[in-house]
Amino acid sequence: MRLGLMAVPVAFFALFFAYPVTAIVGRGLKAGGDWQFGRIGEVLARPDILDVLWFTTWQALASTALTLLIALPGAYVFARFDFPGKQVLRAVVTVPFVLPTVVVGTAFLALLGRGGLLDEVWGVRLDTTVWAILLAHVFFNYAVVVRTVGGLWSQLDPRQEEAARVLGAGRFAAFCRVTLPALAPAVAAASLMVFLFTFTSFGVVQILGGPGYSTLEVEIYRQTAQLLDLPTAAVLTLVQFAAVGAILAVHAATVHRRERALKLVDAAQTSRRPRGAGQWALLGGVLLTALLLILLPLGVLVERSVDGADGADGPGGYGFGYYRALQSAGSGGSSTFLVPPLEAVGNSLRYALVATLIALVVGGLAAAALTRRAGRLVRGFDALLMLPLGVSAVTVGFGFLITLDKPPLDLRTSWILVPLAQALVGVPFVVRTMLPVLRAVDDRLREAAAVLGASPLRAWREVDLPLVRRAVLVAAGFAFAVSLGEFGATVFIARPDNPTLPVAVARLLGRSGELNYGQAMALSTILMLVCAVSLLLLERVRTDRSGEF
Repeated sequence: MRLGLMAVPVAFFALFFAYPVTAIVGRGLKAGGDWQFGRIGEVLARPDILDVLWFTTWQALASTALTLLIALPGAYVFARFDFPGKQVLRAVVTVPFVLPTVVVGTAFLALLGRGGLLDEVWGVRLDTTVWAILLAHVFFNYAVVVRTVGGLWSQLDPRQEEAARVLGAGRFAAFCRVTLPALAPAVAAASLMVFLFTFTSFGVVQILGGPGYSTLEVEIYRQTAQLLDLPTAAVLTLVQFAAVGAILAVHAATVHRRERALKLVDAAQTSRRPRGAGQWALLGGVLLTALLLILLPLGVLVERSVDGADGADGPGGYGFGYYRALQSAGSGGSSTFLVPPLEAVGNSLRYALVATLIALVVGGLAAAALTRRAGRLVRGFDALLMLPLGVSAVTVGFGFLITLDKPPLDLRTSWILVPLAQALVGVPFVVRTMLPVLRAVDDRLREAAAVLGASPLRAWREVDLPLVRRAVLVAAGFAFAVSLGEFGATVFIARPDNPTLPVAVARLLGRSGELNYGQAMALSTILMLVCAVSLLLLERVRTDRSGEF
């Protein structure tokens, strides 16, 4: 039964992930039919590549440390405090995580870049500096720490820490000796996920870093798309693959520890209204952080999309001129698009819906196969499902072009390429959302259904599905949001006459002129609003706060 459930996910990942990645690496490291492994040493010895590896690593470490420093107080507030608007605020702080990295970069460009808020008020520009990259990474990953650590913190029994204080331990000592060790697996898991996302950062670094900063993912894109240096790109892909594999292996170990090491209580029993000036000050500090770190960049993005756009005579007041300009191709004398940029909205929604259906089928079958814990084979399968989150999406997209070009899979001109690439990123979110709920279903219910003559498929339909219906809706929402924002692979395979929203934003930002800049802000705002609405709907549906995301 388990092998049958694994068949479709394994075939999907083999054909649309392993095959393209292996093919692109093979093209770079093969010459005359022979493997040229000496190229690995040659590439890794180059000073420019060493600089890229060093920057990729240290900025990921710095981003992770800064994210933990800023987000851990928020995790505590969401775990232990009950206050008006908590659920709405939880959704708001999660919006950046499901936003496309292109939109995150655009929002910070509007805040920190040329003509941005800081430039206008204080004459300070932080674009093309590492600080812009670090702040954008904190913005993007704040919710990872709040949800992963805060989710466990809310289920820790506070009476254990209270008992330590009754026995004479101070508040800080009780926290360090009781709560912190219990939280360690969740903190480690969140740190590893933040490190993974920042280590493979692409859109944020490309938009905010300028030519002076390049992560592995950005360098793979440059070597592939601009320099056509496949050997170098292949070596960098292998390096990133090895690093991501190591990170995911450690992450799997921390999640396993968290699942079995603690006895948890209902989160509703642990939250209460803040007491005393110190707790109210902490709540106020977290709210201020959310305002400055999350709402301010998004608000500036919206403001820039309507600033100076109310007429053809130039800047002056607010209006929707940039939005109206999205309805015509080549507006302002630009040949950026073959079709009106606004068509990218409909394209993205259609692609994301198809990608969500694919991710639900593949991810749902995979989660069902992983429900009963087993040996190394299943753990390896679980790790395989997470690899698309960290392996170069640029490599996958370019691999699609050079592998899926012959019958019976000649898909280069087919629209289905884009949803397939997006589904690869959506499947891990489906699995991580559905798996904790499926594992919580009592096996005796399935056994009773089998005794009564139900087939495995009917038992799943009659027993599991009613219990996990909400989890399926949440998984679908996350898959839809991340599919909507996928950029690394889509930038290669989206056809010029059918661009997606992130690709359209990147193209507009790549051209000079106020009109192109304003249209990029307008498209980013539309994409942000679609993601935000999706997430707010998820918060209304979601009742179980377990899981990674």
